[in-house]
Amino acid sequence: MTLSDLLVSAIAPIYIRARFLQERIQSGVVWNLLDPWFIADPYPTYRQLLERDPHHYSPLTGMITIAPYDDVDAILRDYRRFSSVIRGTEPFPIAEEQARRQLSPSMQFRDPPDHTRLRGLVNLAFTPPQIAKMEDRIRATAHALLDELGDSNEFDLMANFANLLPVLVIAEILGVSTEDREQFKAWSDQIIRGIEPNLSASELSALLDTAEALADYFAPIIEDRRREPQGDLISRLVSAEDAGNRLSNDETQITLRLLLVAGNETTTNLIGNGLKALLEHPEQLQLLREQSELIPNAIEELLRYDSPVQIDVRRMVEDTEIGERRGKKDSLIAPLIGAANRDPQAFADPDRLDITREDSGNISFGRGIHHCLGAPLARLEAAVAFEVLLERFNEIDFGTRAPEYRRNIVLRGLEHLDVRVH
Repeated sequence: MTLSDLLVSAIAPIYIRARFLQERIQSGVVWNLLDPWFIADPYPTYRQLLERDPHHYSPLTGMITIAPYDDVDAILRDYRRFSSVIRGTEPFPIAEEQARRQLSPSMQFRDPPDHTRLRGLVNLAFTPPQIAKMEDRIRATAHALLDELGDSNEFDLMANFANLLPVLVIAEILGVSTEDREQFKAWSDQIIRGIEPNLSASELSALLDTAEALADYFAPIIEDRRREPQGDLISRLVSAEDAGNRLSNDETQITLRLLLVAGNETTTNLIGNGLKALLEHPEQLQLLREQSELIPNAIEELLRYDSPVQIDVRRMVEDTEIGERRGKKDSLIAPLIGAANRDPQAFADPDRLDITREDSGNISFGRGIHHCLGAPLARLEAAVAFEVLLERFNEIDFGTRAPEYRRNIVLRGLEHLDVRVH
């Protein structure tokens, strides 16, 4: 280590503490998204932001965080003033040319007309009628995963069920082998870390290797579907045309990578976060057991209560006033979905879990043109997962290990959730 490196490493903690002190003095609250306490439970910080500084400037990241429900909802809908194209302006930029090439932006980081064309080609596979056709298959898959546990009365719900069910479902939709489920999940975990601000250098290296491995995996399948189309999504992607435009090979690869990752991560977190919340509120779990017709409403409340997606990022297309803050063109803002879902102006007694809640218009799947494409599938998978769990087990309790959240900030989900069942 050089003297310069040594000085930087010594000064950095002092600089960071000074910025946090400045933040607290100016607003009465600190948004330290890297704090392990925040990662474990962000909701006390969200509550402070909503009460003290709902449009909060973060000196460390240079971003304005947006907590109120109405403002988050409006920003996510307004792609003309708040763009999803943020590459090159992000507070944690990926500078390596290899990374830029391997991690070219998918439709979620594009605006019209590119976004419109890409989403239009994929959308037909995720319409409610198409998703409804999969219900029986999803239920059979859920039962099969629990059958693999044998007579075990304690297991990790994440590793043995919540991680695997969405992977198997999306693999079937894509038309790839479900036997590769463990590899898909490992790839997904590595790719999804790319959107997290606490990505390490070693994780970036693993991410690039994974992107290359996925490209190698999909390449022969894509070529095979070009020669002999089948009834799966990959076949539709390589043959689909929209106003005479086909997906390029790179766009096909990027879209498949997005679907593989996004197609399982949100649902995995919904199942895990949702069951944890129900176990922490046994009266709600018992009510759901007694009134299974509440499951669709319960899914919406679980999405609101502990959202699988906590934070989004947008780039300001022009100088814009949001509340009492004024953001400059090309600066970044962070709509806090997790905070919006706990806004008392939108939800009565927002920190209370209530599966009978009627005001459950959560923002967990986003809004506007970037509303989650797989939202109907995620809702169906979660509903079936809870139906099957309640059908199979008369009692479900916390297991030996305490639940532990992954060290993600954008996507909130559990590393493990041990459950004891009877």
